[in-house]
Amino acid sequence: MEWNGKEGKWKEEMELKEGEEGRNGSREEAGEVGIEGGIRQQFSRPENILISLFGAQFLRNINEHLGVVNEDPIDIQFNPSGYLFLASEEGASILEENYKVQRECGAQVALLSAEQLKKKLPWINTDGVALASYGLENEGWFDPWSLLSAFKRKALSMGVYHSHGEVIGFKQSVREMITEDGESVNFKRIKHVIVQAPNSLETQSVECAIVINAAGAWSSKVAEMAGIGTGVPDSLEGLKLPVEPRKRYVYMFHCPNGPGLDSPLLIDTSGAYYRREGLGGNYIGGMSPTEEEEPGASNLEVDYDFFHDKVWPALAQRVPAFENLKVKSAWAGYYDYNTFDQNGVIGIHPLVNNMFFATGFSGHGLQQSPAVGRAIAELIIDGQFKTLDLTAFSFKRFCSGEHILERNIV
Repeated sequence: MEWNGKEGKWKEEMELKEGEEGRNGSREEAGEVGIEGGIRQQFSRPENILISLFGAQFLRNINEHLGVVNEDPIDIQFNPSGYLFLASEEGASILEENYKVQRECGAQVALLSAEQLKKKLPWINTDGVALASYGLENEGWFDPWSLLSAFKRKALSMGVYHSHGEVIGFKQSVREMITEDGESVNFKRIKHVIVQAPNSLETQSVECAIVINAAGAWSSKVAEMAGIGTGVPDSLEGLKLPVEPRKRYVYMFHCPNGPGLDSPLLIDTSGAYYRREGLGGNYIGGMSPTEEEEPGASNLEVDYDFFHDKVWPALAQRVPAFENLKVKSAWAGYYDYNTFDQNGVIGIHPLVNNMFFATGFSGHGLQQSPAVGRAIAELIIDGQFKTLDLTAFSFKRFCSGEHILERNIV
């Protein structure tokens, strides 16, 4: 595609890399390990800021944590170019409030006026920008697949047995208790996991002491296998895990005259974002759809019209060089989207007393994975959070109706 800035018309020159990215440009694994591989501290809730600060230090010292003797050092290709949030007059006060919380938590962030932003990044069109928030340290992006591979390699080196199969059910023990009001409540404990191996009709029953539900976009289905959300409506047993798959698109485009090494991961006032992809004038970008525009999640086909109609106009308005660009490829992936408040679910279920949740991160799971893994380990070993109190993200908030809202959703 190309945008003809003078005539204000769209010119179609689509290039799809079928085969390399999969049919229709979809790439399923992108949804599993993070769509754009970013890490930032620019959140509004202290817990999310502190989670990401730990994640940044973990990544900076990744070979101390995940290095394996006699194996090559890990290179996650971290680009510490920062995030740049742009705000209109309407959103400037929120950006200022977030900035105060971020600084109190130890994040290195700077606020820039439109004039300061233009001086720092001359290639930006600052029309409609009242304030900008720029991450000075520990923000940027990295290769998601390298991190996932490093986690897996380290686990295997420590004796973890990796079994590939689909969980299709659980065997549980049930203990009934009667409340003071005379209501019956069933407490469950998972004893066995029923697993079906690929290309096999046979199933295997695996004895277990603990189940960690980190099934991402499908974690609600796994929870239902344990009876979570299948009881009487408006009861604790009938309370579902509010996580579902949401399809998101990422587009890779080429612009030879686009921003260079000084380009951060930019989030526009419109919600459109982009970042560099390497050094050859390539970029990736996208935008979260509105509720009305939410695409179906039954497949991973890419909607190129969404880029044409929504993403590109916003990016070209903010970065005039993007008026002329060419889409090279695109893919789609799934967010494990928490419909309740778009924040993670971390901790044990109140009725299934050996199922732990690590899910519902709504697009932030990759950068939050080091701290969340540590938190779950503390709950299992110590019975409580020791390093960082993440109680606010427990399943219990769905019972009380207390939303843990984040004002910096991307």
